[in-house]
Amino acid sequence: MTQSVEMWNTAYDDDVAPWVIGAPQDAIVELERAGAISGRVLDPGCGAGEHTILLERLRYDVLGVDLSPSAVEYARRNAAEKGVPAARFEVADALRIGADPEYAGRFGVFDTIVDSALFHIFGEDAEHRAAYVRSLHVLLRPGGTLHLLALSDVEPGFGPRIGEAVIRESFGAGWDVEEVRASRYTGRVTSVVADKVDGVEVDAEGMVRAAAWLARIRRV
Repeated sequence: MTQSVEMWNTAYDDDVAPWVIGAPQDAIVELERAGAISGRVLDPGCGAGEHTILLERLRYDVLGVDLSPSAVEYARRNAAEKGVPAARFEVADALRIGADPEYAGRFGVFDTIVDSALFHIFGEDAEHRAAYVRSLHVLLRPGGTLHLLALSDVEPGFGPRIGEAVIRESFGAGWDVEEVRASRYTGRVTSVVADKVDGVEVDAEGMVRAAAWLARIRRV
């Protein structure tokens, strides 16, 4: 992948992941309240597991997956501490699924995929981005919906920010990009990004509300 398993593990083991905020993203909460999430749900790049925990608590059939074993361990502890021990998490390589049918068969297919801040890490790597999109196509049933929340490059910020065109260009044949709209993504300032916050508004608790894209994409 674009970064090593060891790098992702360190972010959780040392508690320096700027995306671990102790709660789900507001944009994802709003999607659920609007009835935009249905059926069997996949949370790829689940990280601390906040969205899997949210949806499990609401009685969805949901699975969270992450490349990092430390992330999965963190998510399981997080779920137990929040009183949702039934939340399910597995270690998985999101790039391998589209190229390995036997591996993909471990996971089955989903009606909804909720990608919160995974797609954008492949923004500058066309090969990995294409591999990830192929995996999503394998995992999502025809007619299913991908909701994608990604950091935007429309204003100063930190992290792997991307333009709207990257989303639209990546989801071509086999997909219908129904909507890409401006949104916000909440992160926290940790040692990993402390030297990258010039021009970024940080609140008293060290939290940032960064510009993001929220896309709704249909699998054809």
